[in-house]
Amino acid sequence: MEKRMLGQLEVSAMGLGCMGMSEFYGVADEKQTINTIHKALDLGINFFDTADMYGVGGSNETLLGKALRNRRSHAIVSTKFGVVRDSEGNVLGINGHPAYVKSAVDESFRRLGTDYIDLYYQHMPDPTVPIEETVGAMSDLVKKGKVRYLGLSNVGVETLVRANKVHPITALQAEYSLWGREVEQAFPVTRELGIGIVAYSPLGKGFLTGAIQNYEDFLEKDIRRHFTRFQGDNFRRNLDLVSKLEEIAREKQVTASQVALAWVLLQREDIVPIPGTRQEKNLTENIDALSVNLEAKDLIKINDIASQVVGDFEVSSTTLETL
Repeated sequence: MEKRMLGQLEVSAMGLGCMGMSEFYGVADEKQTINTIHKALDLGINFFDTADMYGVGGSNETLLGKALRNRRSHAIVSTKFGVVRDSEGNVLGINGHPAYVKSAVDESFRRLGTDYIDLYYQHMPDPTVPIEETVGAMSDLVKKGKVRYLGLSNVGVETLVRANKVHPITALQAEYSLWGREVEQAFPVTRELGIGIVAYSPLGKGFLTGAIQNYEDFLEKDIRRHFTRFQGDNFRRNLDLVSKLEEIAREKQVTASQVALAWVLLQREDIVPIPGTRQEKNLTENIDALSVNLEAKDLIKINDIASQVVGDFEVSSTTLETL
């Protein structure tokens, strides 16, 4: 598989987001998801994304660690800290204190069954702790050999610049798809600093696949029920836009998912989308997006579709606290 550079870190051109394999998008099957991770490795994906708050008690890290047992050396593992949950899964807040950073990484080691993390992110900025203090503690982890590279997720440009002065930031992880383009405001600065982009939810939380046709398709505990993009008239209007994306896909004899991923891949040479899926068939479909050729006329149509999206689905601490 094609490789891309995130700063100095070389990864597969497409990663696998593991968030939905444990929680947030309905009930998951462990055997199925582990098989999907193994299939990803077999097909050349080596970049796997998780976080200590995915799944109650960090169960997503545990799942990924189990899947990578005996194959750890073939994988680039990224995980995150900072969103604190209790034993029942309730979100307690954001913690970026240096002491917490050091304890969180050790807990991630235990769950992942590893003694190093390739790319370690602060999941969300802690408004009570200067970013210099948090990244300073993360930098100490690099010096001790516990972490190879540092990243930040869901931060603004000013915070990113301040953090990079403390220690080189390898990747900015942000929501990015053809209808979630806010992070583009940070592109000039990230290019200047040599920071790559890891795009989560590149398929609009699954909506751009065309598989979701009714609000009721979301199970009761599905996080997507909480975003205005998927509610009421917004849902129906956005569904019409997905139909237009499917028209482009049919002309090219591919799927809407593949068009959406191909669009993301075209935006920068140092951008790596991390679509999530539990099913092998969706995994192979996503990988095939690497060979989709979008022409100038296609991009014009896609940009027009993106400009008409209504509602939001930004992840925030307020949203998390409603789960």
